[in-house]
Amino acid sequence: MKSDFLSVALAFAAFAGSSVTIQSNAQEIVDQVETESVPSNDETDIGILETTLVESTPDKPTRLSPVVRQSFSGPILDDRISSALPGEIVSTPLRVAESNFAVPYVVDTLSATSLRERSVRSLPEAFEQTPGVMVQKTAHGQGSPVVRGFTGYHNLFLIDGVRLNNSTFRSGPNQYWNTVDTHGLNGIELVKSQGSVLYGSDAVGGTVQALTKRPVYSETGQFTGGRSYTRLSSGEDSFIQRNEYTVSEAGKYGFILGGTYKDFGNIRAADYGQLPRTGYGEWDIDAKLELFLDEDTRLTFFHQQVHIDDAWRVHKTQFSKSFAGTTVGDERARIIDQSRVLTYVQLEGASDSRFFDHYLLSVSHQQQDEERFRKRADGRFENQGSTIDSYGAFAQFDKFLGNTDLSYGLSYYFDDVDSFRNDFSADGTFNRARIQGPVGDDSNYHLFGTFVNTSTPLGERLNINLGGRFTNAEASIGEVQDPATGNQVSISNDWQNFVGSGRISYRLDEADQFRLFGGASQSFRAPNLSDLSRLDTNRSNEIETPAPNLEPEHFLTYEIGIKAGTEKLTGSLSYFYTDVKDLILRTPTGRILDGLNEVTKLNSGDGHVQGVEISGRYQLCDQWTVFGGAAYQDSHVSTFPTSAPVLREEVLSRLMPLNGHGGIRWENHSETFWVEGLVTAFSDADRLSTRDLRDDQRIPPGGTPGYWLGTVRAGCEISEGLRITGAVENIFDEAYRTHGSGQNEPGINFVFGAELEF
Repeated sequence: MKSDFLSVALAFAAFAGSSVTIQSNAQEIVDQVETESVPSNDETDIGILETTLVESTPDKPTRLSPVVRQSFSGPILDDRISSALPGEIVSTPLRVAESNFAVPYVVDTLSATSLRERSVRSLPEAFEQTPGVMVQKTAHGQGSPVVRGFTGYHNLFLIDGVRLNNSTFRSGPNQYWNTVDTHGLNGIELVKSQGSVLYGSDAVGGTVQALTKRPVYSETGQFTGGRSYTRLSSGEDSFIQRNEYTVSEAGKYGFILGGTYKDFGNIRAADYGQLPRTGYGEWDIDAKLELFLDEDTRLTFFHQQVHIDDAWRVHKTQFSKSFAGTTVGDERARIIDQSRVLTYVQLEGASDSRFFDHYLLSVSHQQQDEERFRKRADGRFENQGSTIDSYGAFAQFDKFLGNTDLSYGLSYYFDDVDSFRNDFSADGTFNRARIQGPVGDDSNYHLFGTFVNTSTPLGERLNINLGGRFTNAEASIGEVQDPATGNQVSISNDWQNFVGSGRISYRLDEADQFRLFGGASQSFRAPNLSDLSRLDTNRSNEIETPAPNLEPEHFLTYEIGIKAGTEKLTGSLSYFYTDVKDLILRTPTGRILDGLNEVTKLNSGDGHVQGVEISGRYQLCDQWTVFGGAAYQDSHVSTFPTSAPVLREEVLSRLMPLNGHGGIRWENHSETFWVEGLVTAFSDADRLSTRDLRDDQRIPPGGTPGYWLGTVRAGCEISEGLRITGAVENIFDEAYRTHGSGQNEPGINFVFGAELEF
């Protein structure tokens, strides 16, 4: 009852706040154009400025994203726009452009430049230096970041505002973030503990937005150009090639076409040599067309495809290697093929309407196909998989009310799901077609939401953000196998929810170099098709069966922290506490099905997750910079660890251990050469749940050993448009794996990258 009252109160306050007569943050940004210049920020990349940036004049404020213009020294904005952007700008936390320093959240950004300099292999690995995030990898092609204690479907992933998450996403680590090609991105934004107010169900541990590349333009007239990027790595025996081509005419149109080919060989791990079956192949294609209907209206067509071929889940098979006492699997093969296709059309513009100054309309279709081949120890094998067609639409409207920034809108997603499984005998003869595959066949899922969010300054130092969202979710599952009888049944249910959020940002000093931030944000996750109908193997020796009577999960995160934004120091220190209610957890039933221990899901988890995070960067002088970060987390959640009806308090599964990183960077005065050294450390991950102890193919007895890693990177601009990078990773050739992962990481690893712009 208290939680529902808070939701309604915060939503009402969000509407009411729009009538307060105090100057807005957006107007402050406009005013800065005439009063001050913007300090440079080496970490800022214009590629981050994607969806809803401010392009304003005092008499006609708009929020149409600025045109990216090209020079060989990198993308730039025209003078009027760049002077209106105070430092690094982010759009994900509030769905409108705002200074990262000013938003009342911890936001971690990765620009295209950062991704290139770090030679990032896959999207999940991009977060390896992000405090509060642990990158678990069940397999080399299946990574899943754990954000503030949550992973899988408890984190929301967006691509230019479109949900990657669908109703078949599994709990625990899954492989879907790996289907987003970092080489096709301008940047990534991670908002930790972002509640569901702005983006809906699943946004619990965090919300990640991938911002895709846009065409580049000349100042006037036509522009044609391109880019070629090559990455080689010894520890993964890998080769990546990215090619792009762009053509545009300023003020009229822009087109960019890109493709990436990836070939990953077997990992070469310290102390273990080559890890069999860890390699896989991948190809990616993306294209974007921007049409400028007038100076304030842009129509965007976007298409993206990815295919991942023969990505083994090795820890389940006889090819795995024992690490610190882990059990070797007995299956002969477990291979996953994945493909994903996303197409959207978005219309963005500025308006003189009474109801909005800026609008963004989007319609999309996304198809995700997954097929798994499994061959058991006795020679029997099976093919199973699913096809999910997701149709989505959202509308967002923003209005300056002279004192308050108001954002409101709605979204709707519809999933159409087909699922199959075919069994074969050891001699290859067809045995039978099952009622369903990993989730119920002939299924539909509807997800509708409407939201409102306001940002209002109170006085010269305090800014308040209030928001609310209503969500309706409906599931209809046509064909589900009853695990007890084997008969076909169906499942139908629906859920409604209100969530609210209230956050503050307070200037601690006149120069606005330090800010206090904090507040409370609710999150909500409705049961999805995977929760309700999954019939598939899980963990090391388990099989998960359908659970048709689940209720939604509820979360409330409290957070307080401080940010620094001086000429030399940038960083943040924060503490968060997430209250957990009705968490859906797998629970043993005591039955054995097909030789595996049966588990099913219950709303059994009540408890909390809390943690402390610190990150920062300090410029010692013009050429030297030190940087680093650290995080610690703790949790207690009630669960049924056995089939006996006895609740017990345990830590969340795969709880992140104490960890940190630190480094130093030198860059010459002309910014054509840089070198940096980095040390990363993880303590022993020995705080284990009962489920962790049972996951003996991935987690060693007593927990995952801690480790220290050393890395040296360097980069050089050889000539105009030609850059090279090099790195030596895991210098000390440490034998290690991230907690909860199914394989070890590479030993000493030499990485080379080359980029040519033309």
